[in-house]
Amino acid sequence: MGIDRRRRRGAPCPTAWRGSPGRSRRAREHPFSACVRRRGLNRSRGTSPCRLGKQLNMEPGDYELVRVASGAWSVRSRRDGETFHPVVGPVHEAEALYVRQLDLAARARATPGEFVLWDVGLGAAANVLTALRALADVPVRVRVESFDHTLAPLAFARAEHESLGYFGGYCDAVDTLLDRREAAWTNGRSEVVWRVRVGDFPAWLQSPAAMAVPAPHAVLWDAYSPARNPAMWTLPVFRRMRELVPEGQRCALATYSRSTLLRVTLLLAGFRVGAGTATGEKEETTVAATDPAWVPAPLGAEWLGRARRSTSAEPLLEPVYRQAPPSPATLAALECHPQFRVEGSAPARTSDKIFAADGTDMA
Repeated sequence: MGIDRRRRRGAPCPTAWRGSPGRSRRAREHPFSACVRRRGLNRSRGTSPCRLGKQLNMEPGDYELVRVASGAWSVRSRRDGETFHPVVGPVHEAEALYVRQLDLAARARATPGEFVLWDVGLGAAANVLTALRALADVPVRVRVESFDHTLAPLAFARAEHESLGYFGGYCDAVDTLLDRREAAWTNGRSEVVWRVRVGDFPAWLQSPAAMAVPAPHAVLWDAYSPARNPAMWTLPVFRRMRELVPEGQRCALATYSRSTLLRVTLLLAGFRVGAGTATGEKEETTVAATDPAWVPAPLGAEWLGRARRSTSAEPLLEPVYRQAPPSPATLAALECHPQFRVEGSAPARTSDKIFAADGTDMA
């Protein structure tokens, strides 16, 4: 389900589920990242890297460990030239961007029945394992749906779990997930069912199969950037995400990007959108939610003014990256969005067309 990380400049990139703005979130050799390296797939603890590497079409040199600026170890894809979670490291980034920003423990505790977490961009599993650790003290049933186009980074990370440090207590669950694509176990006070779906996420999202999966209460969105992987950032993708959340169910999504293009897309998809916490080299991230109460710092008039002047704010309707200023129809849709509408003002007449299900009238 298309989520590989950014590749070398000029190399083709299939549909991918992780990403980063500008240069790269998993930095293309961040200037402070790879001060120490250790070649991968040369150790065998628990899961056999040789066996898994063969199953996942992974060559011995595809991945390696690198020490990032914070001193933490992280995974680097040598094939793609990408370091996962550069600068601050896997755990610190996952805690800041997802665990604390989405207030996972409190929201899981307040959710009746099952708390559903969508992990879009499984990678080496730092995000989801850090989230599960934060939920271990909550007496709740947790369902995790992870998505990626490959399990190779996870297999490598499992083989190097002692150095990475975030696998503590979860090695057996990861082994089962790698073997069966599903794992269930008692996680402290919580009960967890964890599934992974491997393939093309945008295609799956539009299929009837997506209707059979419980809608999320929280979404960890870690896909390649729009420039690298436009299929993951189109208006139809985020509109479909919004449609899958039932009326009355609260859902919040966090992602590393602060781009105007992304934020306009989320707004037109039907979310409330706000500025998110800083993490690593990023001064801001982005939070979107179905409930405005779950957006602590909503975008306001100042941001809307910048969006009007932006040269890259028009949502992608097709999986082809391009930069364009917002069209008159897009501006009209933004201005009549409940987040910006002045009380008593009439909505723009174009709003119904802008929010049409297929988006084809947006230009």
